[in-house]
Amino acid sequence: MFTVVAGIDKNENRAAAVADAIESLPGEDETEVVLVHSFTDNPEGASVDQIGTIRRVRERLEAEEIDVQLDGRSGDPATTLLEAATEYDADLVAVGARERSPAGKAVFGSVTQSVILEGDRSVLVCTAGDFE
Repeated sequence: MFTVVAGIDKNENRAAAVADAIESLPGEDETEVVLVHSFTDNPEGASVDQIGTIRRVRERLEAEEIDVQLDGRSGDPATTLLEAATEYDADLVAVGARERSPAGKAVFGSVTQSVILEGDRSVLVCTAGDFE
């Protein structure tokens, strides 16, 4: 089983880019995906399956017959994503990239950069054709 831990925030374009990238991985019938959403502020007590982007990515992947699990956590997104990758013994961590200015393209967004620099697993940085 090939396990992918994917960080999904509330941005539709980044979530779609992650789904696109996961769908294009070879061996989808032996792929398990864990969609992780980190709640940094959750006063209403929402659960991970109430997040629209999580639901849409899950539906897309399940339509491709990819096994999907949901994992909601609280805290710093990069830290929680790396913790999930360790707990699930992920083979790959997938993150959506933010739009960057020309100068900022030399440096990834803070979550993506932290996952790349602090993690001990391969990281797939997913970009969308259109950024929001």
